[in-house]
Amino acid sequence: MLKTLSKCIREYKLASILSPLFVTIEVILECIIPFIIAELINVIDTTVPGEIDMGQVWMYGGILVVMAIASLASGALAGAFCARASAGFAKNVRKDMFYNIQTFSFENIDKYSTPSLVTRMTTDVWNLQMAYMMIVRIAVRCPVMIVFAAVMAFVMGGNLAWIFLAVIPVLAIALGIIMWKALPLFKKLFPKYDDMNESVQENIKGIRVVKSYVREEHEKEKFARTSGALCKEFTKAERLLAWNNPIMQFCFYGVICAVLYIGSYFIMTTAGGVDPVTTGEVSQLIVYGMQILSSLMMFSMVFAMIVMSMESARRICEILNEKSTLSNPAQPLYDVPDGSVDFDHVSFKYAANAEKNVLEDINLHIRSGETIGIIGGTGSSKTSLVNLISRLYDVTEGTVRVGGHDVREYDLETLRNQVAVVLQKNVLFSGTIKENLRWGNKEATDEQLVEACKLAQADDFIQSFPDKYDTYIEQGGTNVSGGQKQRLCIARALLKNPKILILDDSTSAVDTHTDALIRKAFRDYIPSTTKIIIAQRISSVEDADRIIVLESGKINGIGTHEELLKNNKIYSEVYYSQVKGSDASAAEGGAEHAEN
Repeated sequence: MLKTLSKCIREYKLASILSPLFVTIEVILECIIPFIIAELINVIDTTVPGEIDMGQVWMYGGILVVMAIASLASGALAGAFCARASAGFAKNVRKDMFYNIQTFSFENIDKYSTPSLVTRMTTDVWNLQMAYMMIVRIAVRCPVMIVFAAVMAFVMGGNLAWIFLAVIPVLAIALGIIMWKALPLFKKLFPKYDDMNESVQENIKGIRVVKSYVREEHEKEKFARTSGALCKEFTKAERLLAWNNPIMQFCFYGVICAVLYIGSYFIMTTAGGVDPVTTGEVSQLIVYGMQILSSLMMFSMVFAMIVMSMESARRICEILNEKSTLSNPAQPLYDVPDGSVDFDHVSFKYAANAEKNVLEDINLHIRSGETIGIIGGTGSSKTSLVNLISRLYDVTEGTVRVGGHDVREYDLETLRNQVAVVLQKNVLFSGTIKENLRWGNKEATDEQLVEACKLAQADDFIQSFPDKYDTYIEQGGTNVSGGQKQRLCIARALLKNPKILILDDSTSAVDTHTDALIRKAFRDYIPSTTKIIIAQRISSVEDADRIIVLESGKINGIGTHEELLKNNKIYSEVYYSQVKGSDASAAEGGAEHAEN
């Protein structure tokens, strides 16, 4: 875990080194200052009244001023470098997490929920940043201060200094017990953050549905449950960590009382052969004692933060160490010859331990430039089938070939540039229409943008906007309709100039006339591109070269519209329910009436 996180320090190594260095200088100066103060007190205390050596007083006073200024400057520099190091470390952690997530396959992403990833990128990184800040500065300051203060206390206070050492085992045992008890509680805590973020995300994403069904109170209650569960777990953990403070305070004041009592006794008399102690030495010992015990108290704060951040660090490292299940071969292919697709005894399931396959023994050959329609009921694995073509998932058994080569032999970027997919859930990003379209081809000219939009039947409505192609699209495309969003996504895919174009139910929000115009444009202007159209409407696929009927992950039938209408029961039932439903019902009703 430490090895993984240490890689995120990178350009902030210097700041991470300078901060402890200046902290050490600050601590040394703070430890010497009480010694100078003690010497000054002894000069005044041992001098005959009226005969104070002002030269020594001014000398010690000047030394104290210089040392105080140097200590202040060291502390300020330590704080500045610490802030830079911790903020930079957190920036690199977020950056590395985000970059690694971009490499994830769909299988990797399925392991983590969106709320969990958000929590890890925000709350967990913040916890880690605070812990790093404390480690770089306070965790360095505390042991250095304890060591230097203890050395000075033994030098100046002799046997009295043993009082401070006596309390350390008590504190060590107490902190060890707290850490042992607290870690399991924090392990349970962070999944509660995920649940809360999930509740918020789901509510915001579905706010229109919530308001349409007047379910605000239900959502409030659901959020109250998740936030209440988080509060309950956090309270348990914090209640345990809260024992740090009273234990430290008890030890702190107990030691001060002991030093004052025994020190006063030593000042007034010689006890057990012990040399008398001066007032300056006792006052100095008290200062060193306060430095030692305050450092221990600060260390307990660091300890609490580290305990909290350990689970955060584990969750972050889980993301940083996650490797994509998809990778390029040793010698990948960088050219896709054509748009032909072959499924050779392909079976697929989403998880290795799944009981049954999602796709079962698929055998299919699609010629380059062919238009293929895919139809089937909900859950028939239509999307799963086409996801294998662009290698969003790898097959469990068999082989998928594109252009005559196994998709696992291609460079991933090359393959996906030649297989354009318009998914079921259309996503537009905040930015202008031009910026969204250029996701397909960042080098595309304005003329190419217009041409692609004309093919996708999007140019007309874009021209109706005041800013036309410079119209700003809100996040998620909320300021355009569902059909407009689908047409923009199709245009974006066309700009890739792909050899294979997959439309995954991506014209469902478009009227049938516009749908027909889009398909006609495909036939006329991109005849060499292999087109695979998944649809619920028969009208969207009836003019395809071949239509595939899927049922429960298996091919139920393949053929033209006319062939399937005659020979495939599933296809004919869907067709008549959509196109001839009313006429068929009327005919059946007339026949029954005639029989009666």
